[in-house]
Amino acid sequence: MRHTQIMEAKVNDRRIDYIEFPATDVAQTKAFYTGVFGWKFTDYGPDYASFEDGRLTGGFAKVDRVTRGGPLVVMYAADLAATEAAVKASGGKIVKETFSFPGGRRFHFSDPSGNELAVWSE
Repeated sequence: MRHTQIMEAKVNDRRIDYIEFPATDVAQTKAFYTGVFGWKFTDYGPDYASFEDGRLTGGFAKVDRVTRGGPLVVMYAADLAATEAAVKASGGKIVKETFSFPGGRRFHFSDPSGNELAVWSE
């Protein structure tokens, strides 16, 4: 292992490294996250695509059905209203309207496959 790989491994030790989501339609899911959040994708066959959001990486794996629940992934947006509008325009559904919490405001949405995520801002 090279010195830079060792240093990178130490920095990333015990941190979330990759998030994988189920997707009923990988192409539609890619279009949604590219349009709303500007994520970049790499395809690994028709049933899997990995993404980069500029800070984290993850993937979408083809499934027949998405079951809601589990951990909630929360993203940040400087302009919450514009992001909410982009979610709606790109085929997402708002599942919890914008609400205030200590430190900011957020809304929850479901992507075209039915995964629930949230977006927050100050």
